Amino acid sequence: MEGRLFTFLGSIGGHGQDWMILSHLALTTIIVLLVARAATRKIQLVPTGTQNVIEAYLQGVVTIGVDSMGEKNSKRFLPLIATLGLFIFVANMMGIIPGFESITGNINFTLALAIMVFVYYNYVGFKENGAGSYLGHMMGPVPALAPLMFPIEIISHISRIVSLSFRLFGSIKGDDMFLMVLLMLVPWIAPLPAFFFLFAFGILQTFVFMILTYVYIAGSVMMAEEDH
Repeated sequence: MEGRLFTFLGSIGGHGQDWMILSHLALTTIIVLLVARAATRKIQLVPTGTQNVIEAYLQGVVTIGVDSMGEKNSKRFLPLIATLGLFIFVANMMGIIPGFESITGNINFTLALAIMVFVYYNYVGFKENGAGSYLGHMMGPVPALAPLMFPIEIISHISRIVSLSFRLFGSIKGDDMFLMVLLMLVPWIAPLPAFFFLFAFGILQTFVFMILTYVYIAGSVMMAEEDH
């Protein structure tokens, strides 16, 4: 397919968009499952190897959420945030490896992730606070301003889908295009410094997606928390 570099999976099933998304999605999922399996296969009191890395990662994820929702809630939503972070990180890193593509560079995938987060944090908000309280919070503190505040709040919540999906997609797609141009213009050894920056950007976008998800969930449950 024109405008694409060689990919290993593309050489098997072609470089059509559907095949590229599904094949790299499957590969990303397999890698995440293998990492999870390696970390939990032989759990030790004193962690080593993959278990040590994953435990440090999970502690870091909890730390990210402490400021926005407290340690208790941070641990409560740890499985979701940690899974999202690990999946997005692996997908981002895959795009850096020559011969593979990142599924986070496709708007369909990032939009699906954003919609999932949107549905989940609103579900938690309704469950924790009740429909009346949750919707009432969107109408502002003054009843007279409700006709103005409610549409603004709805637009604000919907814009979060756009923010989550397009921020991740735009960054990773830009990285992919930069890498493609770089590899076509210079030898394989010369772009090595650029790979470091792409690696850092991939980590940064993973962190941003995780912390925004924590913030959105915190906003939906904090009304029921006395410490807020």
